[in-house]
Amino acid sequence: MYVNSSTQSPTVAVIGGGSAGSTIAIRLAMAGIHVHLIEKNASLINAPPMCHLHAGGNLYREISDEDCRMLMRQCIDIAKLYPESIDVRPTLITVPKRDNNTATDLLPRLDMLTAYYQSLVDADPSNQVLGKVQDYYRVYDKPQIQQLIQLAAKDIPTTTDEWVVAALKVMDLEKLQYPIIAVQEFGWNIFRLSASAFLQLQRLQRAQVHLNAQVDDLKRHSDGWQVSFTDEHGKLQHIYADFVVNACGFRTGIIDDKAGVHIKRMVEFKASYISEWRDYKGRLPEIIFHGERGTPNGMAQFTPYPDGFFQLHGMTENITLFNDGLTEATQQSSQPPINPQYLSYIENGWEPNALKQRTQNAIDYVSEFLPSFRTAQAGDNALYGGQQVPSDDITVRVADLQVFAKLRYAVAENVKANSTLDVADKVMDALVDANLIEKSACKRPNWHKIDVNEVNIVARDIAKARQYPLPMAKVNQRLMV
Repeated sequence: MYVNSSTQSPTVAVIGGGSAGSTIAIRLAMAGIHVHLIEKNASLINAPPMCHLHAGGNLYREISDEDCRMLMRQCIDIAKLYPESIDVRPTLITVPKRDNNTATDLLPRLDMLTAYYQSLVDADPSNQVLGKVQDYYRVYDKPQIQQLIQLAAKDIPTTTDEWVVAALKVMDLEKLQYPIIAVQEFGWNIFRLSASAFLQLQRLQRAQVHLNAQVDDLKRHSDGWQVSFTDEHGKLQHIYADFVVNACGFRTGIIDDKAGVHIKRMVEFKASYISEWRDYKGRLPEIIFHGERGTPNGMAQFTPYPDGFFQLHGMTENITLFNDGLTEATQQSSQPPINPQYLSYIENGWEPNALKQRTQNAIDYVSEFLPSFRTAQAGDNALYGGQQVPSDDITVRVADLQVFAKLRYAVAENVKANSTLDVADKVMDALVDANLIEKSACKRPNWHKIDVNEVNIVARDIAKARQYPLPMAKVNQRLMV
């Protein structure tokens, strides 16, 4: 069976409905381009684990100032596109006393980012989505903390000081250096992002979404591609596309091999863990405890969700990282080989005992700094997946689009989901270069306003279908743009 499209505008096949593929599909369809979005799962934007907007990259001490500025700009763009997916609360950056770095090391970067944020707001006032520029970060020294800790925690914090007070009540300050830094790096909810992208695509007549669809073959023609896939009913479908975008995440190399393209890349299997802290009834900010990646003292990340659920990262090999979880592409294939056990986790779910042990490891690790968190209970699922790194440098956090102009083929290489709009813009540029659209079509459109109640319903359904606690789909505090 052939899927027909009008010949009045080009047809683009986007393979992979993650954050990159979904955003690309929306961007193209809004420009009047016929888009087929082909996703192997039952819903959009599944993995790898995400929870944080990275508006400045302060979780990553090792990356460059240039990359930090790019992360901030990209995150502002994404927050404006998907405001329903953003949780508004600060992130506390702390440095343990055992760490080789100091808590003041980040201050020059934060000053640089504040100035950069100001320049973005000056250029376009709608960019002020991270709060007032002067409030982008605040530094709390020991005397200030000693004053704040005497205050009662608010049920619903609304100021940075109130969020800090809530955190101070549960942190072991004897383990931490001063100062503590609060940064407006907001939360990013994967279930609400998935719902927002789905609802956007539903409103676009030129976008066709094929869920539960498996790409079987790519055949190159002189003016484009034939994409063959098995649909959700088990029927073989064929699409004739003028251009193909490969946005398959950690499976990108599989499609590259079908297209006859070889790219050097790595894939890393990573996981974060879900816990329920029934003894805690208030609201907390996200808290980062810095450390050196891959060592027994790697960074810990404590991310709040409503109703006492928390997502945990620990950048050690017995929590988030896996000693054989990082693999490289070979000369024979663009697809890095993935440990069959981890692939089984992704496709079939975790082995219960392994999941329970790793989650307990995460609870124990975070409890070093939040002692009362030891009463938290391990959840029945994790957030996990393969993260592609289009490089042989695992510290890369900013990536792009690789275009093979003669083939009319492009590969979206996203390490962090915040770069997806930049990549979508570059797909538009590639279509201009291929003489498929006019340059005038590249102006960014205004996306549809989505009813937050619709997002609530769809996000809840997605969380339920993926077997995650339903409160994880709820919003704590919404971004208004």
